[in-house]
Amino acid sequence: MDWSDLEAIKRLKYKYQRCLDTKHWNELRDCFTEDAKAAYSGGKFSFDSREAIMKFLEGAMGADSFHSSHVVSQPEIDFIDERHATGRWCLQDYVIDTRFDMSIRGAAFYEDEYRKGDDGVWRISKTGYERTYEEMVPRKSIEGLTLTESRWHGKGGAKS
Repeated sequence: MDWSDLEAIKRLKYKYQRCLDTKHWNELRDCFTEDAKAAYSGGKFSFDSREAIMKFLEGAMGADSFHSSHVVSQPEIDFIDERHATGRWCLQDYVIDTRFDMSIRGAAFYEDEYRKGDDGVWRISKTGYERTYEEMVPRKSIEGLTLTESRWHGKGGAKS
């Protein structure tokens, strides 16, 4: 292991979060090994292949009404050998879904496994998180709350 491997894994996780929030599905797909496994929300949503993970993420987060911000920090990366590593990350996320008029805020800890491919690229071979908390609020319950801009709808927020 050298420092470039550590930085490559950090960049991989940051790319994963960015692609998730910007709905760059093809770029996100490349973050995973073909045989990747995922267990989100403490295993409530579990998948055993890259394609199954992608189908879930695109289905759950792909609507134009779905806006998210996922921020990871405090990486704890351990190298098992030259091609395998594990990682733990603190997650804070915020979701706005105008279709269901809900906002969700939460925190969790990701537990990841990484594998360096024959091409020299680190990818996620296993990921998942367990919530430390999650809260939901109907957006209409907050007087004056308005989505004023959206990447998918521009200024003026969500489509009616």
